[in-house]
Amino acid sequence: MAFGEQPAYLRIASDLRHQIVNGSLPPHTRLPSQARIREEYGVSDTVALEARKVLMAEGLVEGRSGSGTYVRERPEPRRISRSGYRPAAGANPFRQEQSVGGARGTWESSSEQEQAPPEIADRLGVETGARVMRTRYVFRDGGEPMMLSTSWEPLAVTGRTPVMLPEEGPLGGCGVVERMAAIDVVVDNVSEEVGARPGLAEELLALGGVPGHVVMVVERTYYASGRAVETADIVVPADRFRIGYRLPVR
Repeated sequence: MAFGEQPAYLRIASDLRHQIVNGSLPPHTRLPSQARIREEYGVSDTVALEARKVLMAEGLVEGRSGSGTYVRERPEPRRISRSGYRPAAGANPFRQEQSVGGARGTWESSSEQEQAPPEIADRLGVETGARVMRTRYVFRDGGEPMMLSTSWEPLAVTGRTPVMLPEEGPLGGCGVVERMAAIDVVVDNVSEEVGARPGLAEELLALGGVPGHVVMVVERTYYASGRAVETADIVVPADRFRIGYRLPVR
């Protein structure tokens, strides 16, 4: 088989990917063995192995101990809303936003004080090592993990106030805008940047992904009169969800 200029393992991976996408290799079907790929395409064991590795890294197949490699079932991507939708005061913004799509949102969280690492300090406009409150969240839809979030708030703003702990106190569980308003800090701007990268091992473990899966990362920062009062990294599995924005027209 002539493979042209493209590396042989990529051409093989592309052919197998096409079979997976068009249903010739449906979900739960065993992927052709390394020996079969070698014989069918006339390549070495090394090339056959690399082709299988590509499909594994793309999350199209998964290895089963003692059984082989199988085509994974591909979920239909669902939508995560990023809209600022606020139907009622006093509710967690995650639940409010996901209610647009009928999601049954629940979450778990934990907060602790730490020294701001350089990247977070830069985003918050504080000195490296300044005290911040870090809060980690796992958000679920119908019990399935769908999103992770880690937020940081400068204790120079929230320290020794009723909103120092985002999930505790009289405004525990409310959004950043409402919590900051309670201490006379008026949030007037928010920025979000969306990127993608391979998921970290601990992220994929929490989200139910497999090594090599790509995640989308939303880097969000809230501002009050130009001062950052909260920044967060929101992590979403790219194979199961899409991030949709509803933006007001001014």
